Amino acid sequence: MLGRLDDGTPHYAPIGELPVDGDRVCCHLCGRWFLSVASHLRVHGWTKAGYLEAFGLERTNPLSGPATRKRRASALGARGAEPAIRDARRAARERAGSGALTAAAARAARGRAHPAERRVKTLAALATIEPAARAAGNRRRGEEHRARVAAAVAARSGFASFGEYVTARVRAGLSMAAISREAGLHKDWVSRHAPVPQRPPPGETRLAPVARAHGFDGVGAYLRAAHEEQHRSVAAIALEAGVSRWTVLAALRHHGIEPTAHAAKRHGATARASAAARALGFSSIEAFVAARRAQGLPWHALAAESGIAPTSLRRYQKREADTRKTKPTPETTKPLQETAEPKPETAKPTPETT
Repeated sequence: MLGRLDDGTPHYAPIGELPVDGDRVCCHLCGRWFLSVASHLRVHGWTKAGYLEAFGLERTNPLSGPATRKRRASALGARGAEPAIRDARRAARERAGSGALTAAAARAARGRAHPAERRVKTLAALATIEPAARAAGNRRRGEEHRARVAAAVAARSGFASFGEYVTARVRAGLSMAAISREAGLHKDWVSRHAPVPQRPPPGETRLAPVARAHGFDGVGAYLRAAHEEQHRSVAAIALEAGVSRWTVLAALRHHGIEPTAHAAKRHGATARASAAARALGFSSIEAFVAARRAQGLPWHALAAESGIAPTSLRRYQKREADTRKTKPTPETTKPLQETAEPKPETAKPTPETT
């Protein structure tokens, strides 16, 4: 006895193997040798299906030796002209050609443990395959399975491809977790195998209806008109759009617009200063301040003349000074040094010859 099954039944042959000695095979239940164990199982009260499952043998195992299998094959070949045999062979060929036989085998094997005999054969076959080729096959099979799953999800939702399905869901505002729940897939799988489009900034989504309501094609055109042309402040735009000022600031920077603090007040102050300068006969308020300060007038005199606060006038003077500093200064050329005329060489005295 080699061991016992889970139910305590002793066995006399290895699990997952049918020992063969010439034309005879060994019975696992008693250890004796027979031409065919299948016809012997009724002595033990076992069925062939239960015997194959209990001892890990394949369902196609005939439980007989090679000589017995040859004799049975020859006898079956001699009966090939019989109508029943001929019809059975034709039906088998049709099932195999249509794929129905493979599908039926897959359904029968689903949920059933892999027999030990088949496992030994599978491992022996895999040992002859290079690891790189095996990995390539597994990768190809995984890609095909992934393509089938993605195509089924897209078709179920009415899209031509899985990428179009994910793109539409993202633009609709769904998160990857919500998309994965809807598709019945893991969100990491969806993130890895779907071309996820870049989400628009939150400000784009919230400001787009406001821009369309004011007759603009996009958020950028709306913000440029409101902030740069109309000189409206960030707070005023946020109040009109019903969003926070941080959303407006983010949208401005997204479209390359530099936010201006207190845009409305600064624009009004600039307009008043320009009007005062023109009334006084100057091209700008900076030119007025420069001219009056050059005459030695104090700040309160300039404020009384222009109607602008002294602090604002000082800012205009500082702005003018900063502008002058940033302007490039003309290059100064160094005066050429006068070259001294070379002194005439004096002849060296020669010693008098005596």
